Amino acid sequence: MRYFAVFFFFIATLAVSAQEKQQDQVVSGTILNDNTLAPMSNVNIININKVKGTVSDDKGSFQITVSVNDTLHISFLGFKSIKVRVTNDWIKNKTTTIQMTEKAYALEEVVVRPYNLTGYLEIDAKLIPVKENYRYSISGLNAAYEAGDAYSPNAFGRVLGSIFNPADMLYNFFGKKPTELRRLKEMKKDDAVRNALETRFDRETIAVLLGVSKEEIGEIMSRCNYSEQFVKTANDLQIMDAISACYEEYKILKKK
Repeated sequence: MRYFAVFFFFIATLAVSAQEKQQDQVVSGTILNDNTLAPMSNVNIININKVKGTVSDDKGSFQITVSVNDTLHISFLGFKSIKVRVTNDWIKNKTTTIQMTEKAYALEEVVVRPYNLTGYLEIDAKLIPVKENYRYSISGLNAAYEAGDAYSPNAFGRVLGSIFNPADMLYNFFGKKPTELRRLKEMKKDDAVRNALETRFDRETIAVLLGVSKEEIGEIMSRCNYSEQFVKTANDLQIMDAISACYEEYKILKKK
């Protein structure tokens, strides 16, 4: 009886191990323009659950590692981003076709107001406004904090206030989303994810990966003491790296 129990346990362990190995599957798909049905190349496909990405080739085809119920975030400039759940049927059939819809843009009138330059460097340099952003170094931390205009009131005080105030929004965000924030390291490891973020400025993909809204990203960057100018001009990869650095500093301060 004892040997039977050991044998049964051994068989059950093998079954569980085999099932775990079967959880990760490589599936393929084809991305098409839903209007023309033409294949779309260089579309970004990111598995949100595994933080792994890929891009479609010139035939619109891609392959990616998934498990059942994983969510894929699919995006391409000028098209509506979509989320696709991985189903048992997809894994069984190994392939599927996904269609993307082009966005409709209403172009607004743009008024260009050039500077009245004189041609003399000394004079023209004074005519062009320059907004300087300063970063303050804090002993014990690897990175500094950008506080915007150094001449603004309480610039340095705002830096320290955001770091050490337990009731601060930054404290609440980092404290409540450890799983999402741990993904930041995984994002840095995957070249496809980094390349996708590097070409985007809309904060959509990084918001999906972190499980926050675009508005919250702006608030997080403000609490991390990055200037408004940086937030407006940085690409999503730079934003991700900034949040990652801020999170690492938060963990250091939390231990002290």
